Amino acid sequence: MSYDGPAPRAVTRSVLFLTAGALALSGCASKDPAGRPLAGQDIAPAARSLLADGGTLRWAVDTVPDTLNTFQADADATTTRVAQAVLPSLYRLDENGRPEINSDYLESAKVVETEPKQVVLYKLNQQAVWSDGREIGAADFAAQWRALSGKDSAYWTARNAGYERIQRIERGANDLEVKVTFARPYGDWRSLFSPLYPKDVMGTPDSFNDGARRKLKVTAGPFAVRKIDRKDDEITLARNPRWWGSPAKLNEIVLRAVPRDERAQALAAGTLDLAEIDPDTVRRIGLPPARHGAQGTSTPRNSGTPLSGPEGKRAAERPKALTKYDRRQQALKSFEVRRSLEPAFTQLALNGADGPLADERVRRAVARALDREELARVVLKPLGLPAEPVGSHLALAGQAAYADNSGALGDQDTAEAQALLADAGWVPGGPVKEKKGEKAAGAEKERKKGDKDESSGEDEGTYIVGEDDKAPAEADREKKRHDLKQQGGAQGAYAPKGTAAPKKDSAGAAAGALAKDGKALTLRFVLPSGSGSQTLRTVAERIRRMLDRVGIRTELSKVADESYFKDHIASGEYDLALYSWPASAFPATDARPIYAKPVPAADGSLNVEQNYTRVGTDQVDQLFDQALSTLNESESRGLIRKADSRIWASAGSIPLYQRPQLTAARKNLANTGAFGFRTPVYEDMGFLRKGARPAAGPTKK
Repeated sequence: MSYDGPAPRAVTRSVLFLTAGALALSGCASKDPAGRPLAGQDIAPAARSLLADGGTLRWAVDTVPDTLNTFQADADATTTRVAQAVLPSLYRLDENGRPEINSDYLESAKVVETEPKQVVLYKLNQQAVWSDGREIGAADFAAQWRALSGKDSAYWTARNAGYERIQRIERGANDLEVKVTFARPYGDWRSLFSPLYPKDVMGTPDSFNDGARRKLKVTAGPFAVRKIDRKDDEITLARNPRWWGSPAKLNEIVLRAVPRDERAQALAAGTLDLAEIDPDTVRRIGLPPARHGAQGTSTPRNSGTPLSGPEGKRAAERPKALTKYDRRQQALKSFEVRRSLEPAFTQLALNGADGPLADERVRRAVARALDREELARVVLKPLGLPAEPVGSHLALAGQAAYADNSGALGDQDTAEAQALLADAGWVPGGPVKEKKGEKAAGAEKERKKGDKDESSGEDEGTYIVGEDDKAPAEADREKKRHDLKQQGGAQGAYAPKGTAAPKKDSAGAAAGALAKDGKALTLRFVLPSGSGSQTLRTVAERIRRMLDRVGIRTELSKVADESYFKDHIASGEYDLALYSWPASAFPATDARPIYAKPVPAADGSLNVEQNYTRVGTDQVDQLFDQALSTLNESESRGLIRKADSRIWASAGSIPLYQRPQLTAARKNLANTGAFGFRTPVYEDMGFLRKGARPAAGPTKK
């Protein structure tokens, strides 16, 4: 998991396999709404000639995975990392998060027929072979299609997207050609067969379900799986002697499971060379050794005689602690922090299944209360990263489908948020039914609590009326704004005793509590409690203050990381939550289950797929289907952007910021670090020769 908290486990093969890579500045035309990536990759790039031959890279991961099959539901980020190093991928992502042919496996791939059926012809690299010496060919493609088509329930697959549209796979004019015929048009055909497993894995349900969970006997990458040591939590990848591409510079890559909060210690102890880290560890790398005798260190000031008792014991222990600190800081001097932005974004999810957030107007009010620019600054500015909010649910800046569609909902606007709440029947300081023996909740309770304003923003946004036509007309909304001011809805900050009273209508003051039908407007904000989720909790506190200003109260509920998704997000036991989704080069395929309209299942339950907000529309589903079925890339991008606008307007989730990617790396380690979008090139990773130096700064283009 990333330092800012848990993310949903990605179950799509292209999300899992293709989103681990790097961001770099692109040369996109200024008129392209996709724009340029916000940050460059930071991997200490160096020519292969500058790298030493051999060596072992010790790389921290979160887990030793339960499976090495990326198409199974319990695959994780380490599964992806192994697959990238040892298996074929016909396409991988470039610095802009866009798919490009991987020439080590593929000479060409193109649609050769569209009528009566779509036909794609793959021409394979003639040198591409499996580690057992067999050529990669049509039999492997066909086995993977049959396993993932969804027609045989004996295969325990996570998803079948794309493969279910294939009608047949056959050999082309020779053994190096693979001909794939689709029963229905499929615009995201490039997402298929990455990674590609050998027929030994995909050929039978038993080999698929169990054979590739704990081992991969047959591979076809620059590295092969040498050993999985679950006792020591390590996976060892060794240089593949049958690799036909540029030979790997490293002898081995050891993927070692190390908890995030123990990585600084492991780096200092010399047991790791590369590790994603959290901001606290970033601050520790580069700190100077302590200076004994300075204020706050071991030399007591004004001490004429030695201390005795507990104080003397503590004073005696300080030099030992400082010596240990000095040794650690000295060891950390051989590391540097490489930083970029992950191909993933953090969002505020609003559960629209029931309660106040089932009303689209209330969801929109929550969204209009947020200052997304401030939230991005809180997270990214201290790390020296571009602090710009994300403008799309379906792509990130630089990707082909990206466009900032947040205007479909509008910018931060307190007055507009209050007007929406009033239209939905939530009255500032409204009456709340008392329980027997208790004081009325709501406004009186808030007078005692108080809050401090730390936000600003009076921009007038644009309100887009949805298909349900629930929104008031502009004239009605203006009247409600006027009525709110007369009622004091924008006033009434309740501060702790001794705090100066706020000015009338002061920007950022906490509004009076809202109520409707005898119930206060209070939302349960669920957050993970683990040590790696401090950033999420900081963001949640800012959001709480922003919502307070429009009269929406929140109850922050911290839960264990391991139960966060299963017991709260996936089950719908929350009102507000923060979690992240990875970006995909194929949003029509991979994002559809995240935003699809929930439908009733046969047993009466609601089938939400991965749409944990339970907010969806038929129109969004139709736009995804149209984007999937067109082979015109420009038309597909337009449909995806239109779908994103509709997703914004429904306000089921609010993208906030791209997640930071922070990696501690040995200074002499090249071609690895903060990858962002770009798929890592494992054979080019290595240690610099003595006296050689990598290119300075993040990679830019």
